Amino acid sequence: MTAPERSAPLVTLLQLQRRARQAGTPQALGFVAVNETLQLVAYRQAAMWTATGLGQVMAVSGPPQPDPQAPYIQWLAPLFRHLMREATPAGEVVIGALPETVRADWASWLPAHALWLPLPAGDRPAAAGLLLARDTPWSPHEIGLLGELAHAYGHALDALQPRHPWREGLAPLLRKRKTRRWLLAGALLVSLCPMRLSALAQAEVVPFEPFVVRAPLDGVIDRFDIRPNQPVQAGTPLFSLDTTALRARLEVARKAVDTAQEEYRQSAQAAVTNDKTRAELVLRRGKVQEKSVELDYTAEQLARVQVKSDRAGIAVFADANDWIGKAVTLGERVLLVADPARVELVAWMPAADRLPVSPGDTLTLHPQGAPMQSFDARVESVSYRAEATREGFMAYRIKASFRTDQPLPRIGQLGSARVYGGWAPLIYVALRRPLSTVRQWLGW
Repeated sequence: MTAPERSAPLVTLLQLQRRARQAGTPQALGFVAVNETLQLVAYRQAAMWTATGLGQVMAVSGPPQPDPQAPYIQWLAPLFRHLMREATPAGEVVIGALPETVRADWASWLPAHALWLPLPAGDRPAAAGLLLARDTPWSPHEIGLLGELAHAYGHALDALQPRHPWREGLAPLLRKRKTRRWLLAGALLVSLCPMRLSALAQAEVVPFEPFVVRAPLDGVIDRFDIRPNQPVQAGTPLFSLDTTALRARLEVARKAVDTAQEEYRQSAQAAVTNDKTRAELVLRRGKVQEKSVELDYTAEQLARVQVKSDRAGIAVFADANDWIGKAVTLGERVLLVADPARVELVAWMPAADRLPVSPGDTLTLHPQGAPMQSFDARVESVSYRAEATREGFMAYRIKASFRTDQPLPRIGQLGSARVYGGWAPLIYVALRRPLSTVRQWLGW
């Protein structure tokens, strides 16, 4: 054999190693392994397996991509799983040592002599393998060449896998019993660390002891003299009721008074000569007084149609257009006059997140639209039972007063309030909601 003939396999081996390094995907590498390895040694069939995920046949000689549902691929899968599970070293496959289900159909799918080549990845166990099959036995020289090529294929396949450095470093540590004990002790210690119970609740800043402006009588609101959140002083006109009906009643009352007075005058003149008319004089006088009272009452109502503020503050209501033209009844609340320097917090703690909160505990308001702001408050009262909120869930109403050493939020500010309760182990804080849900579901 001449020198070029002796060096030809080595040149082919180097070329295949280069082709493996140039492969851009695991599928491209699999195609090279099962098809182009034929340049180095002769074989009839080849298949490549990877243990990634649940394991799969990555490539077979011939088609560019294997069909997972094909009977040949379905038969190869248990064969590869057995070889990987038993950590079979490189060499010819001993058919007699295979499982019965695989051994029984061997002749239907593969030739008599198959060479198994694990694809190592550095110092880690092989996560893939290459199977080459033909009708003649494999020589030691061929097995040596293919062993070197398998090492290159394994290195290239490992380089194409996604990197998980922290997982790779953690796995050897977890195999040590002492490390597992320390981790378990650390987890137990952390789970027993005390943490303060807390819950989030919807919250709103409301005025403290505001002046409620009510409708002075039945009627229809005619106009508003102020805007929402407008500062007002004592005596500032707020809104007025429609006076059409009252003016008509006042005119009717005046006519009735005039009529009663005229009847009384006529009765007084006739009483000089007629005793019977003198007896009716008292009734006529009473009727005059009755109609006068009705006139005064109607005039008083007409004077009350314009509502004025009794104190200084800001007008708290949504929109004047919501009220203009609306019929109101006596005593119906129309708006509030509040002092912006006197506010409090109302929070709604969901019944599912209920904590043992009592007056004197603290909570923190995180207003919407201001992620860098927060306001501390002190709980003043907690409702004894849950009630339905505007959003439709059951919650406990909490009232709290703001600390005086901080700026006060504006009236109407919405946000989330973090309510703080007592202290409990971390494991209880983490499992409180799941345990509550499981308990409700199981009924214990």
